[in-house]
Amino acid sequence: MFSFLLAVIYLSFISLGLPDSIFGAAWPTMQPIFDVPLSFAGIVSSIIAVGTIVSSLMSDRITKMLGAGKTTALSVGMTAIALMGFSFATEFWHLCILAVPYGLGAGSVDASLNNYVALHYSSKHMSWLHCMWGVGAALGPSIMGIALTNSWGWDKGYLIVSVFQIVLTAILVISLPLWKKRPKDEICENGEMAKSLSLFQVFKIKGAKAIMLLFFCYCAIEATVILWASTYLNSYRGIDAETSALFGSMYLIGITVGRAVSGFITAKLNDTQMIRLGLGVTVIGVVMVILPFSNALSLAGLVVMGIGCAPIYPCVIHSTPQRFGVDKSQALIGVQMASAYTGTCLMPPFFGLLAQHIGVYLFPIFIGIILVVAVLMHEYLCHSLKNK
Repeated sequence: MFSFLLAVIYLSFISLGLPDSIFGAAWPTMQPIFDVPLSFAGIVSSIIAVGTIVSSLMSDRITKMLGAGKTTALSVGMTAIALMGFSFATEFWHLCILAVPYGLGAGSVDASLNNYVALHYSSKHMSWLHCMWGVGAALGPSIMGIALTNSWGWDKGYLIVSVFQIVLTAILVISLPLWKKRPKDEICENGEMAKSLSLFQVFKIKGAKAIMLLFFCYCAIEATVILWASTYLNSYRGIDAETSALFGSMYLIGITVGRAVSGFITAKLNDTQMIRLGLGVTVIGVVMVILPFSNALSLAGLVVMGIGCAPIYPCVIHSTPQRFGVDKSQALIGVQMASAYTGTCLMPPFFGLLAQHIGVYLFPIFIGIILVVAVLMHEYLCHSLKNK
């Protein structure tokens, strides 16, 4: 039965990735139907992002009140309802309203699931579970692409994904007794039940600001590369659009494959070593992109960056209970998720402004600066917590 719960958690991570990229794949088809400017996609994505940040910050209180199992089931259920609603939407304002439960559900399940896995499973499962997120993120646009190719319509694409989420919700409800049987995950070292922490209390925890900034930087890098790498390769390096798009996606493939491989490496290296290894490999990738020797080197650099980024996110999450304590881990992971989504929302548009007014050639330099800050924050965190 324990293996059944683990299988449910793996399915849950796939479900986390499914909705993340489907809207971008569907919007070119949706936009003329709703008869709104192309840029209005940003309104929907911003509402989702704000909801995700808010629910991430509330995840500590919600999870302590409901438990990880119920929180996950409720959150996936909310996302399923929102996705189902998207498939029936006929006006743009319908999408805006549905984006609220969409975002609220995504943030809570992300923080709650990550904390549960960090407490109860080894680092290899954290890496493999985040690999499953990559599988889900790739499946979402694929499902939408199949729906559009077969002339089913974008709404059927959303309907298919929502059905998957509804089935997963039912499985989660069935599995609730197994979540309760897991060892205590909200107990302090003194044996008392942990209390939820306010944002102010979290900020006062030693190392909290450093790990928040580390997460902000990592997700800023990931989101900026996903959005702008192909443009940099095409507009500045002069690489044809098809090759630029292919290697832009190769960065994500590098992350997914890298996380699958990282699961095995964690048998030899601890979380801190894995994070340092990942940051080091990412630095090498950025240098390869910056060097002016050949386009092939830049293309390979993107793949190396993806492989380097692979272990950072899951290993930072997995190390949180050890670094800060079991009783504080849910609160810390919640603010880490909020920091991650903030970096994802703010930094790609910021680079867009830099590219527009200065030049897209700044892309690897921009990534490099953020990466340096991430390295400094991780080393400061290790030093301050004496966790080398």
